[in-house]
Amino acid sequence: MKKYNFNAGPSILPREVIEETAKAVLDLNGIGLSLLEISHRSKDFQAVIDEAVALFKELLDIPEGYSVLFLGGGASMQFCMVPYNFLDKKAAYLNTGTWANKALKEAKNFGEALEVASSKDKTYSYIPKDYVIPTDADYFHITTNNTIYGTEIRKDIDCPVPLIADMSSDIFSRPVDVSKYACIYGGAQKNLAPSGVTFVIVKNDALGKVSRTIPTMLDYRTHVEGGSMFNTPPVLPIYAAMQTLRWIKAQGGVKEMQRRAEERAALLYGEIDSNPLFRGTAATDDRSFMNIDFVMADEYKELEADFMAYAQSKGMVGIKGHRSIGGFRASCYNALPLEAVQALVDCMRSFKNNL
Repeated sequence: MKKYNFNAGPSILPREVIEETAKAVLDLNGIGLSLLEISHRSKDFQAVIDEAVALFKELLDIPEGYSVLFLGGGASMQFCMVPYNFLDKKAAYLNTGTWANKALKEAKNFGEALEVASSKDKTYSYIPKDYVIPTDADYFHITTNNTIYGTEIRKDIDCPVPLIADMSSDIFSRPVDVSKYACIYGGAQKNLAPSGVTFVIVKNDALGKVSRTIPTMLDYRTHVEGGSMFNTPPVLPIYAAMQTLRWIKAQGGVKEMQRRAEERAALLYGEIDSNPLFRGTAATDDRSFMNIDFVMADEYKELEADFMAYAQSKGMVGIKGHRSIGGFRASCYNALPLEAVQALVDCMRSFKNNL
């Protein structure tokens, strides 16, 4: 039986990426050694990281004056590194979900961290709108896609202070005006690579403005100057990231990824909205294209376990919703083919028709 991978993260990767990475684990580019056993400072791996950085800049059209870093620690480490490097007196945060809230909580260890707005009152089911960003803040932090609650900010906002974004789960799914941001970061295990590496896009002249002493490993300038090589980087996920970026370019780039994301979302949300057994959980205007959340309609709540078992019997993997909201979650990242979404839609329809 064919499997359809809707896991929220670690998640689906293009098959070509997995195959090429597996080859490199056995023998990198025919050099007779594994990717896992060569020096990270060898010319063979330097070529990998150089290409990954170049593709990052090309695909996102990153302007001059920005650095692309590959670090460890996951996006959760960035919750600490961001305020360490940018918070001098006050920071502002938009609280749109679990990860945004964790970033805010961490920032409070470094100074005043203001929650300008929150959607917690309605289980993070919407993106707050009419909030005011304090103009005396050192930066404003947003989480563009909320994997648990299925909401997404799909436009680059205009911001009166340096803008910082966690784009862990929607990077490369749409064009981004990087010039509007002082820093963009994210864990790799959604649209980029296996877990183990974190990407950071940082504006060089935004660094060095805080008065505190920053530990060497937590100072972005250390990694800018060292080209992500201050210590041994996570070579395997960086190699996989390079392969994923090659794949995105070959498929038509970020605009093509956006087109596919819109197509997948339209198909699945269309079924959720038309099938009486189901209902979406996120506000319609704020629905995520990456993580599509839905539950059984109230009058069919008792069928949730039955549908889950039915979906699994049809090859659907990873559609169980997060415990915070229950129900179902179909994560539709870049590598997910439209065929998989169609299979889920067919599954939803056949379950209804078999009642």
